[in-house]
Amino acid sequence: MNVGLGERLRLNFGDYYNNETVSLHYNFTGKLTPGRYKAGLRVHAVIFLIVCVFIILENLLVFIAIRKNSKFHTPMFDLLANLTMSDLLAGVAYLINILLSGANTVKLTPLWWFLREGGVFITLTASVFSLLAIAVERHVTMVRMQLHSTDKKWRTRLFVGADWIFSLFLGSLPILGWNCIGNLRVCSTMMPLYSKKYILVCILIFIFVLCAIVILYVRIYLKVKTNSLPIGTSRTTMSKKCQKSQALLKTLTIVVGTFIGCWLPLFIVLLLDVASTTRSDWVSNMADYCLGLAMSNSALNPVIYTLTNRDMRQTIVRLLCLTKVGEQPRCCGVIISECSSTQQDRSSMHRNELLHTTLSSGNGPQSPTRISLV
Repeated sequence: MNVGLGERLRLNFGDYYNNETVSLHYNFTGKLTPGRYKAGLRVHAVIFLIVCVFIILENLLVFIAIRKNSKFHTPMFDLLANLTMSDLLAGVAYLINILLSGANTVKLTPLWWFLREGGVFITLTASVFSLLAIAVERHVTMVRMQLHSTDKKWRTRLFVGADWIFSLFLGSLPILGWNCIGNLRVCSTMMPLYSKKYILVCILIFIFVLCAIVILYVRIYLKVKTNSLPIGTSRTTMSKKCQKSQALLKTLTIVVGTFIGCWLPLFIVLLLDVASTTRSDWVSNMADYCLGLAMSNSALNPVIYTLTNRDMRQTIVRLLCLTKVGEQPRCCGVIISECSSTQQDRSSMHRNELLHTTLSSGNGPQSPTRISLV
């Protein structure tokens, strides 16, 4: 007698509360080895916990700085604030994930297992799509040559809303039924309750995002380079323009290279997991390290996208030193030079950082040569 769809769904969701389901899946994929899920945290887990705490504190500090300083109340910094919040929540989710791992893994019901893994997945997805939104916004700004426009605020809200809606939707698919409970043959080795087809779809989406980010930044660089050398430009001016183009290229390399370096190993391991028809101990052992490397992107994003801005550094120093605006910040009786430089030093620093501040803050002259990506 055939079982109806409603009955199958009831059976499937009934397994969500079965304490033996997780152990069954881990045993089938070969991850339930002696000593692997013993009590206590392993050394690499402790290191990842410390990294998570750093990610949370770092992004919290940057988020407070963005909200506190009125200079940062611009559409571009709204996107950066969304990126910061995504990375902060990713740190929280991964910290909880680690604390619920080890010996606690086999004690979880599938429902809690999906919540544990889904939290990390949703926040990391939101972080990745925030990077895409920032790249799109910068590209639109360059194409239109307008740093201020009436539709920019609404476009920013649309980016942020779409980011979280899509992340929640994609990350919730396994708990809504796209999993391998009841069909062990299609289970992932790295994530034993996830279907390989689901993981493959997610990888393809992330690869598309990666390619889109690279293409957008390359187009920005080419547009800047093309518009930087009008006809009749003197050699001195050409030299300055070339230096700016080289600085922009260096910035682009850091932005794109960091993203690829942090995420590519995880993509490769996941693809190997999906393509493998047999159990792979190597893939299983590399999973935690590759995910930890991807998480490190959440620690690097604030440095790349915000801390290169001098106003941001000043705001953070004042927050750390508990100094009001207009006062010289002192920490342990020492005046912080970042906020107390001379006028000549400020002018020099402004010239050196011009490439690194204008586009990120959404302020400044509407010139195609005075732009940056951080």
